[in-house]
Amino acid sequence: MLTKRIIPCLDIKDGRTVKGVNFVELRDAGDPVELGKLYALEGADELVFLDITATVEKRKTLVELVTKVAKTINIPFTVGGGISTVEDVKALLNAGADKISVNSSAVKHPEIVDQMAAEFGSQCIVVAIDTKNIDGVDFVHTHGGRKPTLKITQEWAKEVMERGAGEILLTSMDHDGTKSGFANGITSEISSALSIPVIASGGAGKMEHFKDVFTAGKADAALAASIFHFKEIPIPDLKAYLDREGVTIRI
Repeated sequence: MLTKRIIPCLDIKDGRTVKGVNFVELRDAGDPVELGKLYALEGADELVFLDITATVEKRKTLVELVTKVAKTINIPFTVGGGISTVEDVKALLNAGADKISVNSSAVKHPEIVDQMAAEFGSQCIVVAIDTKNIDGVDFVHTHGGRKPTLKITQEWAKEVMERGAGEILLTSMDHDGTKSGFANGITSEISSALSIPVIASGGAGKMEHFKDVFTAGKADAALAASIFHFKEIPIPDLKAYLDREGVTIRI
């Protein structure tokens, strides 16, 4: 059985780590360089860095900050926010990122997933999907969750896999920041339908939620932010708990 991964997420705005609820009401959560360093030491399996207003503000991801974080960690590092061209990917990989995450630009121009996968390999390309359930249907949202689209989440996930994405980062906007648990239903549905790993995001509040998303949700990895940033659940304690519960985890 593949080892399940625990991934802290650094949501970056104006060079600082922030966290909100349902994608709004952001509050400061600390220095991204120091947090990244701490998580690597604590045993995080990977780190995700999302420049959450890059697309909205029509600018590129903070390459200098990516370089600083990359120099302090020794775990796989995924960067997203404002990435729309092969040149953007090249700049971030050169700055120290191991993988890049695309969302809004992939929805607007799906062929860039093909181009990026062909240029850099599927293992480098993560497609982030922000999903919200509206009247019983799961719709993809873009621009940091601000813009609804007509794309059905399950169909879009399958399409990007076929286009060459190596991984899906699935964030439930309904669960984000609520600490009420991950969206296990849609996570399981997409994980079961795809042959690439799915990272679940949105809703982590206690250790049991991670066990649930790995079992009921069939996720390959679980991403969280505020519970790690505000020291509510230390990563070593979480991994020890999951190990006791029979989840295959790297201790």
